[in-house]
Amino acid sequence: MGMCLPCLGGAADDVVVTPDPETRRQQLAEAAEKRQKETAYRGVKNPEAVERKRKKQEEAEKQAMSTSVSGGGGGLKWQVG
Repeated sequence: MGMCLPCLGGAADDVVVTPDPETRRQQLAEAAEKRQKETAYRGVKNPEAVERKRKKQEEAEKQAMSTSVSGGGGGLKWQVG
């Protein structure tokens, strides 16, 4: 029983100070972003090239959608007879 008492005497020195909630929230958000980035590019040798390719494809899709929405010819036309 006497062996536990010396442990309690130094407990105040071992207390870990936790950061304020805002700092903690920021640290958790940064860690989550890092994990998402790592899992998104797992097994990819050149993540920058993949990102450029994805953006280029999105721009091409956006341009294709804008030309088809504007009704600039070439589409199907209805004929009522």
